[in-house]
Amino acid sequence: MPKRQRHQQLIQLIEENPFITDRELTRILKVSIQTIRLDRMELGIPELRERMKLMAERSYDSVRSLPLHEVIGDIIDLELDRSGISVFEIIEEHVFSRTSIARGHHVFAQANSLAVAVINDAIALTAAADIRFIRPVNLGEKCIAKAYVKSISGEKRKAKVEVFTYVGDEMVFQGNFVIYRSAGNTNHEGGEVDADRD
Repeated sequence: MPKRQRHQQLIQLIEENPFITDRELTRILKVSIQTIRLDRMELGIPELRERMKLMAERSYDSVRSLPLHEVIGDIIDLELDRSGISVFEIIEEHVFSRTSIARGHHVFAQANSLAVAVINDAIALTAAADIRFIRPVNLGEKCIAKAYVKSISGEKRKAKVEVFTYVGDEMVFQGNFVIYRSAGNTNHEGGEVDADRD
């Protein structure tokens, strides 16, 4: 493939999926990782971690319920009391050494901390969780968790948060969380949970 055409395809792939890794790009474009890195440098496209940091700086409210460093994964979009998205890459320390499959508590922790982070309150704690692991997550995979807030009628001090975690287009985890909120902040009624699950 000519360089110019490869560059166009690279730009398109990153625009369609800002979370795509250099390794995934090598498989799609059938070139070496060094070529991908050089192409990105020539085009002025930062590496994945930088792209995620830039997205996070541009597009979210401040987390109120816990310090940002206590959120598992990188929050890249957050609208308090409505929705949020975080990205968490599975690395060596998150997997069982024999199978290279992620330990479940890491996948759960990403979803749980996002469910808490999306609440617009100084104190938010998990009161209950109904979770389902749909398939194992493997070393090197990137988990994209999407949280949606829905008010619980008659209970101002609690909110229901649904979290769906994907690897690519495949759902790997689903959780329904009941989050206790200290002040019962009701500035926002919450977004429609069914509005956008993708």
